[in-house]
Amino acid sequence: MTEPTNAPPLPLRSATIRTGTIRATTRSFLHALGQDDEDIERPHVGVFHTGGEMSPCNLNLREQAQHAKTGIYAGGGTPHECPVVSVSDGLTMAHSGMRFSLVSRELIADSVEASTRGHQWDGIFAIGACDKNLPGLMMGMVRCNVPSVFVHGGSALPGQMPGPHPEVRGRDLNVVDTYETIGKVLAGSATPDELDAMSRACLPTAGACAGQFTANTMGMVSEALGLAPIGSSMVPAVFSERAPLMRRAARTLMKAVLGDGPLPRDIVTRQALENACAVVSATGGSTNAALHIPAIAHEAGIQFHLDDVAEVFARTPLIADLRPGGRYLARDVFYVGGAGVILRTLLDQGYLHGDALTFTGRTLAEEVAGAPLPDGRVVRAAGDPLSQDGGLAVLKGNLCPDGALLKTAGLQGLVFRGPARVFESEEEAQTAVQHLRYAAGDVIVIRNEGPKGSPGMREMLGITALLYGQGMGDKVALLTDGRFSGATRGLCIGYAGPEAADGGPIAALRDGDLIAIDARAGSRTITVELSAAEIADRLARREVNEGVEHRGLLEKYALTVRPAHRGAVTHSGAVTWLRDAS
Repeated sequence: MTEPTNAPPLPLRSATIRTGTIRATTRSFLHALGQDDEDIERPHVGVFHTGGEMSPCNLNLREQAQHAKTGIYAGGGTPHECPVVSVSDGLTMAHSGMRFSLVSRELIADSVEASTRGHQWDGIFAIGACDKNLPGLMMGMVRCNVPSVFVHGGSALPGQMPGPHPEVRGRDLNVVDTYETIGKVLAGSATPDELDAMSRACLPTAGACAGQFTANTMGMVSEALGLAPIGSSMVPAVFSERAPLMRRAARTLMKAVLGDGPLPRDIVTRQALENACAVVSATGGSTNAALHIPAIAHEAGIQFHLDDVAEVFARTPLIADLRPGGRYLARDVFYVGGAGVILRTLLDQGYLHGDALTFTGRTLAEEVAGAPLPDGRVVRAAGDPLSQDGGLAVLKGNLCPDGALLKTAGLQGLVFRGPARVFESEEEAQTAVQHLRYAAGDVIVIRNEGPKGSPGMREMLGITALLYGQGMGDKVALLTDGRFSGATRGLCIGYAGPEAADGGPIAALRDGDLIAIDARAGSRTITVELSAAEIADRLARREVNEGVEHRGLLEKYALTVRPAHRGAVTHSGAVTWLRDAS
């Protein structure tokens, strides 16, 4: 076992709020919460969750949090339920509300810090199940650096179409099938009635979207980082097994709170971050992970940017056959043994750092030693991968000097060359795609959608799903300084940096400029066939797109956000927390 690097345990932080004559009024508040003297003397643990009716992802998280609270109390602690904000990607898709999705990641991390530091909690139990609340909660845990555990709230079960629909009968459906059916309706290859039936069938339970989209990707990342119990992320949200899982995790957390366990920054090391990138690559996971992993590193004071992510992606094989690029869903991973199967397979072949520490105080190698071997269908052996260099790629060139991201899992072609069809916003592009105002062979360019320029870095699943529904998903390419959903498939390149708002080359593009994409191993390039002098001249003479003037939260975000290749973070780095800090 690797010893934790934290110093010997100090007196409980919560003593600050309950000890001495001057804290009599504080004790009044704790008594009013239903606590007796024994409860007040125990360690106080914040149970953070994003439960609520913002989306099915969050629907049953409060129920799961009650089981965590039971485990905390059984382990000698006093739990405090701390709900935090969550913004649903599903309900914000393809309209201006999507600007608040990535922003909510920062709000969540800030909320964890404000509550934990404000109330002097001794530990954190965090539960999230939607795209941005998983990384946001983990960022808050690492920022506060008190004993912590994270548990993904689980995915939804897939649906099946009832009635006379032979084309999909017996096939597992998820929400992406509905997005793509919208495109089929617009292209005339499906009826509104078929779309209505699909929309009712695709998401039958509470839980995160069922494929290896952003939420489930970041759930696996939480295990690979060592912040979550091995085997926890793929348990479906509605399975009764989640109740004892929460209680066990809480009891383990209490051992750390009482002095026998590591802190988050002992766990989130460069080795752990590389492990996290490896599991994303091995599962063809969400490109959004390349934003979130550097952001978690930032909270630990580690410089870990897109180039570091790219290095791990390039050396890690794709071994899990998961949607959207593959065939299977989170439920299927659960049935073959959970994320531990993937982690053990990668570790056995030398793709992970087995000596990385986990929240239990044991190493990753110790934690996954009992995981099952791969089944050969959902998870392949590392010696028999779906592809040798993983399911994601970082492309660079004169068009994206800071890099851009492409999910290669499931792609039939990795080379593309075509004329640019330039749009100044998502709305412009959405209208053009809906009315088929583009052609096969085009590179659809959507700019001014980066972290600063949007602001908020909207994701484009609506457009990419429409393209597939129209039968054009493999006939065009798409490039943006915005984001793509983890559910996106096709030759869709996002996170282009520098973004247009920062004067990146994407701002110099004009209709008809020839763009060449080569995502093959050993190349990984994206270029525009213009000279450096021409690009510089266009940028010097360009009219800056002012867009819409924002106030409130978006104004504050635009003033503080860093570039995408650095994780789109909004503060300057790791926070040192002394107990008596103001």
